[in-house]
Amino acid sequence: MHTDHERCYRAVQSRDRRFDGVFYTAVSSTGIYCRPSCPALTPKPEHVTFHATAASAQEAGYRACRRCRPDTTPGSPEWDVRADAVGRAMQLIGDGVVEREGVEGLSSRLGYSSRHVTRLLAQELGAGPLALARSNRAHTARVLIETTDLPMSDIAFAAGFASIRQFNASVRQAYALTPTQMRGRRRGTVTGRVTVRLAVRQPFHAGALLDFLAAHVLPGVEAVTGATYARVLRLPHGLGVMALTLDDTGVVCELELADLRDTAVAIGRARRLLDLDADPVAIDTVLGADPALADLVAAEPGLRVPSHVDGFELAVRTVVGQQVSVAGANTVLGRHVPARGTPVDFALAADHGLTHAFPEPEAFADADPTAMGMPHARARTIIGLAQAVADGKLDLHPGADRAAVREQLLAMRGIGPWTADYVVMRGLGDPDILLTTDLVLRRELERRGITADDTERWRPWRSYAGMHLWRASAAVERIPA
Repeated sequence: MHTDHERCYRAVQSRDRRFDGVFYTAVSSTGIYCRPSCPALTPKPEHVTFHATAASAQEAGYRACRRCRPDTTPGSPEWDVRADAVGRAMQLIGDGVVEREGVEGLSSRLGYSSRHVTRLLAQELGAGPLALARSNRAHTARVLIETTDLPMSDIAFAAGFASIRQFNASVRQAYALTPTQMRGRRRGTVTGRVTVRLAVRQPFHAGALLDFLAAHVLPGVEAVTGATYARVLRLPHGLGVMALTLDDTGVVCELELADLRDTAVAIGRARRLLDLDADPVAIDTVLGADPALADLVAAEPGLRVPSHVDGFELAVRTVVGQQVSVAGANTVLGRHVPARGTPVDFALAADHGLTHAFPEPEAFADADPTAMGMPHARARTIIGLAQAVADGKLDLHPGADRAAVREQLLAMRGIGPWTADYVVMRGLGDPDILLTTDLVLRRELERRGITADDTERWRPWRSYAGMHLWRASAAVERIPA
């Protein structure tokens, strides 16, 4: 998209919000880059260039517009669809892999050399992995500067910078303000918690997300109260709690973290959980063009596919939920959470009745299958799954290779196509999974006279079609765990 100058310029002229986050507009006469919908943007065609990422614009010497704040746009929906090395790299960089493991760690996860990964990202995105990570760090720093009273030295460390000098230089490059100047411009009340409003593409069906999350709550780990979903998080540097308050205009994310270095990762996982980087207009256009789905799409535009914050937790819950109700599965797991999980002591957790983080893989890996309160075959499947994740043989991170993960899951005893596909759909964010072996979906497809060939018209958005069909079914309580 960003390589088509004429098309991008037309989007800028119309201030089309659908392209916010898809590309960024840099104006040579001002030295500023903006989101396409920026109300202050009236450049001549010869003065603009278009960039796939904010990092690319920053590397070219542009600073972020203070009016439209382009670094707060939704992420590009392209990374949800693409399962190639570039798409996977963007997922991993967004989850802080470069900060924790360096470019070598990122490259190892992708299965390529560091040189090849750097060249690939620079060619497609205009910035290498270090520049992309640096841009993310600057954004995290801005959030902490504007929402906390932390000393600047603590913010620099929490955002992932190696030094105060690097922190100052990166913030100044990105925003043309020093950290101190940025703090002086902030508005509103500051608390000890990090609060940020998450950008959302419209339309956004908040009610459907809350319905889904409320139907799948695992007590102690997560809760839904009114329009707020809260849960405990396992993050790279410690535990945390997030509370997401949803309405059709957007999402407010409140975080309390053991280590503020996890701020960007927690925000990224919140975005993935709520599928906030999806392109609902593109999805609804494809699905709404099919007469078999047109009524559902018209009735509920902006439907999202809830992802998850932890692939291992989702996999365990999916296996436990095989052939039982959601309530039954949560009853079984409810006994394991206090016994194998990690207790939490956060004020935000207490506010929502949260008590534990979901157990780590190691907590299940050595379990006795006869003492797990479920059929022995299912218990052995969970133990095998936990051992594979704990040993690093199975990667359930959103940046993992979707096809490879599916093959690995199917090779495990006790895991069939439905379970593997469900984990790939929600755990790895695949937008094109239709669970045709699901009984509820099969009945709904038959009721509407939809054949397997018909569903090919829904690509690459079959996961969203499945959510519409689940909601249309009378057996809402049978939505998978």
